[in-house]
Amino acid sequence: MITTLRAAVAVALLAGFYVLVAVITAVTVAADFLLVRYGHSGGAKAAGVATIAVIAMLRGALLVGRRPADPEPGVEISAADEPALWHAVAALARQARTRVPDEIRLVADVNAAVSEETRMLGLIAGRRRLYVGVPLLLSLTVDELRAVLCHELGHYSGAHTRLGGITYRGRISLNRTIAHLQGHAAVRSVFSLYAALFFRVSFAVSRRQELEADATAVAVAGRRAMAEALRKSRTSAAAWKFYVDSYCPLIPLAGARPPDLFAGYYALLREPGRQRMFARMLSVPEKRTPLDSHPSMADRLTAIERLPDPALRPDTRPALRLLASPDRAARATQSTMLTPEAQRLPERDWPEIAGRALYAGTHSQAIADVFAAAGRMAGTARPTAATVLRVLEAGGGRDLGGWLRDLKWAGDDAGAVAARVTARALEGLLIEAGLAWYEFSWSADPQLFARDGAPVDLTMAVLTAVTDPRRASSLAERLLRLGLSPSAAPRGDGSRPPAAAGAPSGFSQRC
Repeated sequence: MITTLRAAVAVALLAGFYVLVAVITAVTVAADFLLVRYGHSGGAKAAGVATIAVIAMLRGALLVGRRPADPEPGVEISAADEPALWHAVAALARQARTRVPDEIRLVADVNAAVSEETRMLGLIAGRRRLYVGVPLLLSLTVDELRAVLCHELGHYSGAHTRLGGITYRGRISLNRTIAHLQGHAAVRSVFSLYAALFFRVSFAVSRRQELEADATAVAVAGRRAMAEALRKSRTSAAAWKFYVDSYCPLIPLAGARPPDLFAGYYALLREPGRQRMFARMLSVPEKRTPLDSHPSMADRLTAIERLPDPALRPDTRPALRLLASPDRAARATQSTMLTPEAQRLPERDWPEIAGRALYAGTHSQAIADVFAAAGRMAGTARPTAATVLRVLEAGGGRDLGGWLRDLKWAGDDAGAVAARVTARALEGLLIEAGLAWYEFSWSADPQLFARDGAPVDLTMAVLTAVTDPRRASSLAERLLRLGLSPSAAPRGDGSRPPAAAGAPSGFSQRC
């Protein structure tokens, strides 16, 4: 009852927004008429300013309030494609006392959601869609997935989706109206105050609706399944963000893509070292505001513990068991993440992708710039490793750093710039020669290793040669021990580094 009343207030406030727009427009038109007819030149100027403000207000309130024609996310799956998942959703819909969605779509997100196309301010129901994230499926058991799905279906049975789209578009209209009123402080302040009230009420409704949907899920799937689904979803969301932010950017750099993006995420999610990292990330208390659409995790778990718990037999099978062909579903959903250009890239495994990308992003430009600068300083058109060493031995390290800063390498100290960039260039030369490679692990960032298994980082050795040219010979000796000949030169053909055929066995395994 409380939620229904709040929802009615939110809708009334949304209607009031358009009434406010109409009143301000009418008052301004009347004032314009009176000022122009009976006023003086100052009145005409004020009328002009007011009219401009009203036009900006109307653009924000009316034009952007229209429903955007964005394509639906993810990929639709039919009952013929995934009969077990459709059967489970249908059974849960009956238990939640609502009708079955018209569509189920797999999406590339750690989330599940529902939408409903409605008319006449939500009085007439329309097409229903259920969105299920493939990354979410990878982290849950069958009973936990049932709880999540029943939570979403609870939004239907509670009629939460009837007004959800209207409220959402109302928020957009208010935000855009305020944005369009930049430079019109008086009118803008009126709408800012109105928006603050509308947002507080509408988001309070959203939070209450989430608790009601949780209650529906618990009544069908049980307290344990719903609570565990919430905890796992939060961890999985952090893992997915880390994966997308840290690994997917390697794809364009490497000029290659993995056969299955979700397989990499699954490996990362199960890595104990990363699990501890995500746990530390989530140990920070949640920051809450009145504009949060969901209650805090703690509030939801507390509310769940207070609900009656039905007697159920747990189903701890992986949620993927509800998919007839997980590989097919993953590839279809993956295609919605990748740009057309990325989909045309050759397929490689993640270790090779990481090695290629780190070479391209960390070493390739450093090689080009360091050897070009050293060649100019030494007066040779074909610089080699020996050329760079001679520049350092002659005390030219800081001058080399100056050249590199002219080539837009960042850093205030020329010597430090020379050490950092030259180290990356010489490491890149080792990679090109097949004398070093990046060892890949899901538990840590890739690290460069030499043939003997020792990690390679030449920064301190090069810095020593820059600050004390008499010790440049130590750098030369280290490069020889690593197998790099003084006559080694950059390939200069822009090609990718060779595959690490001689690497240790540990080196195996929009975007």
